[in-house]
Amino acid sequence: MSGNMSDVTDALVNEVDIAVAAWHEDGRWNLAQLPDAHDLPHIIERLKSQQTNGGAIALLAIDEEFFMVIRVLGSHISMLLSDITCAIDYEVAAEFLELCDLDSPEEDDEPLPVGNLDILADLGVNQMEIAALCDDAELFPDEQLEAIASRLGFADQFAELLEL
Repeated sequence: MSGNMSDVTDALVNEVDIAVAAWHEDGRWNLAQLPDAHDLPHIIERLKSQQTNGGAIALLAIDEEFFMVIRVLGSHISMLLSDITCAIDYEVAAEFLELCDLDSPEEDDEPLPVGNLDILADLGVNQMEIAALCDDAELFPDEQLEAIASRLGFADQFAELLEL
């Protein structure tokens, strides 16, 4: 058996990660899987190149623990992280906070969403809905993203892409 245990762990981690780009073109949503949910600069670059008049959105779920939404609209980048406390254990969440110029959480901080909660407001998903989704401890991140995809009007494509 070649390789080491961390290769196996990486493979497992990546299997539960979700990284989907969505953009609106010719009156309909187009979706594509992104190669690496942990490479935020690359994801932002992809969104910049993919955007149309409604911009482009990335829906990311990490390790069944938390989700992120990134939206590029023109030169404006908005980002949302479902749980700030994940930055304690996850490099990608810590990187998210750096990119947004937000302070790192303390051990005793509440698991609250941070970033732009109005990130999808103009598309029909308001701050209250986002906060309620982030707050719902019964839902896994993929289910939270599925709910967002549903509200945006591309739930079927989202499920099909991820074979949910």
